[in-house]
Amino acid sequence: QVQLVESGGGSVQAGGSLTLSCAASGLVYSSGCMGWFRQAPGKEREAVASMNSAGVSPYYSDSVKGRFTISRDNAKNTLYLRMNSLKPEDTAMYYCAAAPAAWTICSLRTNFNYWGQGTQVTVSS
Repeated sequence: QVQLVESGGGSVQAGGSLTLSCAASGLVYSSGCMGWFRQAPGKEREAVASMNSAGVSPYYSDSVKGRFTISRDNAKNTLYLRMNSLKPEDTAMYYCAAAPAAWTICSLRTNFNYWGQGTQVTVSS
């Protein structure tokens, strides 16, 4: 059974930083694509970042480019999202997602098969 468990969310003031983690189990973590999404109340889910199994060529949404960094540790089956210079508009529930098939083409438009329960990030001004 595939499980993705996010952690690291919290409340922070604008300009602050947080690092989210996503622990994966039940899948071949070292293949496919992993990603981070977010959804704010009343808004559609937004793809934030994604990264392939080799941990290279990450993709970022324009709204977070230059402030957020996605990384993965295949030895620990863990995905990370380092978020710097946080803004109130970054406030959302953040979700980890996985598309573990080896042939997956990784991008922000990847069709992810598995999702975590989310971790809340709140940024105050």
